[in-house]
Amino acid sequence: MTETLPGVPRWANLAAHATLLATLPSGLWRIAMGLGIPVGFTERGLAEFGIPGWGTAYVFGLSLLTEALAFLTLGLVRPWGEVWPRWIPGLGGRRIPPLAAILPAAAGAIALAALSAQGLFGWAEAGSSMVPGTREDSPVYGIVMAACYAPLLLWAPLLAAVTVHYARRRLSGQRPQHTLEPLGGRA
Repeated sequence: MTETLPGVPRWANLAAHATLLATLPSGLWRIAMGLGIPVGFTERGLAEFGIPGWGTAYVFGLSLLTEALAFLTLGLVRPWGEVWPRWIPGLGGRRIPPLAAILPAAAGAIALAALSAQGLFGWAEAGSSMVPGTREDSPVYGIVMAACYAPLLLWAPLLAAVTVHYARRRLSGQRPQHTLEPLGGRA
């Protein structure tokens, strides 16, 4: 089921999808780095990060994890965020308790806001501890990196807005006007 739930306003659906787009540029930047493409670091700098080697696995894994976590935001506007998929033993076809989605999503929004504040206020000192000769001299690399990481600042407020909407919709006490079916057919 890839359709947005009835009763979900367009803004909430767009905000949920925007989380995927907000995380994508930084993930692509990290993947380029993991592939050894000079994204602002010299060969010596990449070697300090363990690239090639364990650092490559780390930046690939971080990019995949980030995108997977952003993808979960779609569950706040899709049927699979309200009914357990049929393939989950013991839970398949049952309604998901609202707090099972609201609490982790709210905690994620708070954690992302804290990380965003830390990153935003610490951006100027980000490379100050690096050994000389590990970074490229051109300011273009810094501009590209900033442009790739700036959209991440949107992730926390987007997730928070969609989470609040989900909470209001699920905890309103009103029976939904739609019927939900688990993925894979009727329960």
